[in-house]
Amino acid sequence: MGFIRNLKERAEDKAKERERQKREKERQKKRFYKHGQVRLKHSKRGMISSALALTSSFLMLLIFSVSYISRGEVTIFIGLTGLMALAMSVAGLEQGIKGFKEREKNYVSCKGGIACNGVLLLIFTATYIRGFF
Repeated sequence: MGFIRNLKERAEDKAKERERQKREKERQKKRFYKHGQVRLKHSKRGMISSALALTSSFLMLLIFSVSYISRGEVTIFIGLTGLMALAMSVAGLEQGIKGFKEREKNYVSCKGGIACNGVLLLIFTATYIRGFF
Protein backbone atom coordinates (compact mmCIF):
# COMPACT_ATOMS: atom_id res chain seq x y z
CA MET A 1 0.00 0.00 0.00
CA GLY A 2 2.82 2.41 0.80
CA PHE A 3 4.27 1.94 -2.68
CA ILE A 4 1.00 2.83 -4.39
CA ARG A 5 0.52 5.84 -2.10
CA ASN A 6 4.06 6.97 -2.94
CA LEU A 7 3.38 6.69 -6.69
CA LYS A 8 0.14 8.61 -6.28
CA GLU A 9 1.90 11.43 -4.41
CA ARG A 10 4.60 11.63 -7.08
CA ALA A 11 1.98 11.82 -9.83
CA GLU A 12 0.18 14.61 -7.94
CA ASP A 13 3.46 16.48 -7.46
CA LYS A 14 4.25 16.21 -11.19
CA ALA A 15 0.76 17.46 -12.05
CA LYS A 16 1.20 20.44 -9.71
CA GLU A 17 4.61 21.18 -11.25
CA ARG A 18 3.16 21.05 -14.78
CA GLU A 19 0.37 23.41 -13.73
CA ARG A 20 2.91 25.79 -12.16
CA GLN A 21 5.03 25.75 -15.33
CA LYS A 22 1.93 26.40 -17.43
CA ARG A 23 1.01 29.44 -15.28
CA GLU A 24 4.58 30.70 -15.48
CA LYS A 25 4.56 30.35 -19.27
CA GLU A 26 1.29 32.31 -19.48
CA ARG A 27 2.76 34.99 -17.23
CA GLN A 28 5.81 35.22 -19.51
CA LYS A 29 3.54 35.61 -22.55
CA LYS A 30 1.59 38.41 -20.92
CA ARG A 31 4.79 40.36 -20.46
CA PHE A 32 5.21 40.57 -24.23
CA TYR A 33 1.58 41.35 -25.01
CA LYS A 34 -0.02 44.67 -24.30
CA HIS A 35 -3.79 44.68 -24.03
CA GLY A 36 -4.05 41.41 -25.90
CA GLN A 37 -1.95 42.52 -28.89
CA VAL A 38 1.33 41.11 -30.08
CA ARG A 39 4.38 43.34 -29.82
CA LEU A 40 5.46 44.17 -33.37
CA LYS A 41 9.06 44.04 -34.52
CA HIS A 42 10.58 46.90 -36.46
CA SER A 43 10.72 46.64 -40.22
CA LYS A 44 14.15 45.42 -41.39
CA ARG A 45 14.19 47.81 -44.32
CA GLY A 46 13.15 50.62 -42.01
CA MET A 47 16.11 49.88 -39.78
CA ILE A 48 18.39 49.88 -42.84
CA SER A 49 16.87 53.21 -43.90
CA SER A 50 17.53 54.69 -40.46
CA ALA A 51 21.11 53.38 -40.46
CA LEU A 52 21.73 54.90 -43.89
CA ALA A 53 20.29 58.21 -42.68
CA LEU A 54 22.58 58.17 -39.65
CA THR A 55 25.64 57.33 -41.75
CA SER A 56 24.77 59.92 -44.38
CA SER A 57 24.28 62.63 -41.76
CA PHE A 58 27.62 61.73 -40.16
CA LEU A 59 29.34 62.03 -43.55
CA MET A 60 27.58 65.35 -44.17
CA LEU A 61 28.81 66.76 -40.88
CA LEU A 62 32.29 65.46 -41.61
CA ILE A 63 32.32 67.03 -45.08
CA PHE A 64 31.04 70.38 -43.84
CA SER A 65 33.58 70.38 -41.01
CA VAL A 66 36.49 69.63 -43.32
CA SER A 67 35.30 72.27 -45.76
CA TYR A 68 34.97 74.86 -42.99
CA ILE A 69 38.40 74.08 -41.53
CA SER A 70 40.11 74.27 -44.94
CA ARG A 71 38.13 77.45 -45.86
CA GLY A 72 36.55 75.85 -48.93
CA GLU A 73 39.79 74.49 -50.38
CA VAL A 74 38.81 70.81 -50.51
CA THR A 75 40.02 67.94 -52.68
CA ILE A 76 38.10 65.73 -55.06
CA PHE A 77 37.96 63.09 -52.32
CA ILE A 78 35.62 65.28 -50.28
CA GLY A 79 33.41 65.83 -53.33
CA LEU A 80 33.21 62.09 -54.00
CA THR A 81 32.39 61.47 -50.36
CA GLY A 82 29.55 63.98 -50.70
CA LEU A 83 28.24 62.18 -53.78
CA MET A 84 28.44 58.90 -51.91
CA ALA A 85 26.48 60.39 -49.01
CA LEU A 86 23.89 61.69 -51.50
CA ALA A 87 23.58 58.20 -53.01
CA MET A 88 23.23 56.73 -49.51
CA SER A 89 20.38 59.08 -48.66
CA VAL A 90 18.60 58.18 -51.92
CA ALA A 91 19.07 54.46 -51.15
CA GLY A 92 17.82 55.05 -47.60
CA LEU A 93 14.74 56.81 -48.93
CA GLU A 94 14.10 53.86 -51.23
CA GLN A 95 14.59 51.31 -48.42
CA GLY A 96 12.22 53.24 -46.16
CA ILE A 97 9.49 53.23 -48.78
CA LYS A 98 9.98 49.51 -49.44
CA GLY A 99 9.83 48.89 -45.69
CA PHE A 100 6.13 49.79 -45.66
CA LYS A 101 5.45 46.67 -47.74
CA GLU A 102 6.52 44.37 -44.91
CA ARG A 103 3.46 43.00 -43.13
CA GLU A 104 2.77 43.11 -39.40
CA LYS A 105 5.75 45.30 -38.51
CA ASN A 106 6.30 48.49 -36.58
CA TYR A 107 6.78 51.24 -39.17
CA VAL A 108 8.28 53.91 -36.90
CA SER A 109 11.78 53.24 -38.22
CA CYS A 110 10.47 53.53 -41.81
CA LYS A 111 8.87 56.88 -41.08
CA GLY A 112 11.96 58.21 -39.30
CA GLY A 113 14.29 56.94 -42.02
CA ILE A 114 12.19 58.50 -44.78
CA ALA A 115 12.00 61.84 -42.96
CA CYS A 116 15.74 62.00 -42.21
CA ASN A 117 16.78 60.83 -45.67
CA GLY A 118 14.37 63.31 -47.29
CA VAL A 119 15.83 66.21 -45.31
CA LEU A 120 19.39 65.08 -46.09
CA LEU A 121 18.50 64.76 -49.78
CA LEU A 122 17.21 68.35 -49.77
CA ILE A 123 20.33 69.61 -47.99
CA PHE A 124 22.68 67.82 -50.40
CA THR A 125 20.70 68.97 -53.44
CA ALA A 126 20.68 72.58 -52.21
CA THR A 127 24.44 72.38 -51.53
CA TYR A 128 25.19 71.08 -55.02
CA ILE A 129 22.92 73.64 -56.70
CA ARG A 130 24.59 76.37 -54.65
CA GLY A 131 27.98 75.08 -55.80
CA PHE A 132 27.11 75.67 -59.46
CA PHE A 133 26.46 79.40 -58.97
